[in-house]
Amino acid sequence: MKAQERMPHSAFKACSMSLLILITAVYAGAANAGPREQAKRIHDRIAGVPPSAEVLDDMAQDIAAGRKLDAAFRAIADPAFYNVTLKNLAAPWTNEAMTPFVPLNDYTATVIGLVRDGADFRRVLYDDILYIGMWNDVPPYSNSNNNHYEKIEELGHDLSDHQNFRGVSQSGLTGLPTDATAGVITSRAAARAFFSAGTNRAMFRFTLINHMCNDLEQVADVTLPPDRIRQDVSRSPGGDSRVFLNNCVGCHTGMDPMTQAFAYYDYEYNPDTDPDGLMGQLVYNTINEPGTESRVQSKYLINSTTFEPGYVTTGDSWDNYWRQGANRRLGWDTSLPGSGSGARSLGRELAYSDAFAECQVKKVFKNVCLRPPSNSDDRNQIATMVTSFRNTGFNLKQVFAESAVYCAGE
Repeated sequence: MKAQERMPHSAFKACSMSLLILITAVYAGAANAGPREQAKRIHDRIAGVPPSAEVLDDMAQDIAAGRKLDAAFRAIADPAFYNVTLKNLAAPWTNEAMTPFVPLNDYTATVIGLVRDGADFRRVLYDDILYIGMWNDVPPYSNSNNNHYEKIEELGHDLSDHQNFRGVSQSGLTGLPTDATAGVITSRAAARAFFSAGTNRAMFRFTLINHMCNDLEQVADVTLPPDRIRQDVSRSPGGDSRVFLNNCVGCHTGMDPMTQAFAYYDYEYNPDTDPDGLMGQLVYNTINEPGTESRVQSKYLINSTTFEPGYVTTGDSWDNYWRQGANRRLGWDTSLPGSGSGARSLGRELAYSDAFAECQVKKVFKNVCLRPPSNSDDRNQIATMVTSFRNTGFNLKQVFAESAVYCAGE
């Protein structure tokens, strides 16, 4: 067999040195990019499209004068930031597959609108608000289809248009009682994705993932009392109680007491004629349900014989057991009671946590810088931006601007 040919050591060393010099030069060039190069990079990262010559000149002048944030806000003014960047950021939050390839809907539109208006972004989880289009050539908002938003997208209407894209009262639009509205949690898109069938635990889990950057495994705590775990959870899966005590209990002790907030909600559709629930709608019980003899949806009592001594949900009161134990690290707001009734008060509990603020900052950083924070400088920048996010009234545009400036030299 012929021996494998090898590159001479001297040639390999020279090649490696050349590659190192090239890489160093590339990074040095990025770090020392001039005002115009930084301006273009900031605009590309924020809006996803090149700036016009005039905007590029103005941004370069801002940067040369030491006003990099002003340059970033010029990029934020580009309609593409709202119509493309924000839509692509929020779209995965609206479905269990976490794909961005879904039509515009009321969840995504409300995220875009709150950011555009510089609103307190915490409202996304608890306020009586939805954003809709006012254009004459789109059908009205409907509780039973997504035609309104799909037409807006089809016609290419501009979501930066304050006159024709506005926030309205969700309760006035959908007929939900005011105290039953909870921002995107009670949007039609979220209801279709997370209240459909199941036990409503999906709404809690995906709200946790999308807005607090934690999945259940990351917040599991087996030290908390299991007294509020529902009947449908076996206490000895496969005949082994250790599985429950060492695994199942970790998630359910915290999740089940908080998922009670959703006890009156469901998403109803006909699975025979509409298997994907495209024509379904969010429902909210204001009167007693025959199957439960209370306003609690029947889904809260499915598989009730799995462990009959388990907890029976009789209302929508909730308690945050995570204020004790390991999940105190999520930074719960001490001015809130840690308990309440319904989705709105739970949404506020989640939105007022430190984890919520940090999660939004990390998501924006990754979206703008095209990578997650990965070193001590990045982590320090995240901490700085979380503080800035709070100090600017939770205005997410500020986070986009600061992220773009930080990564302008990359």
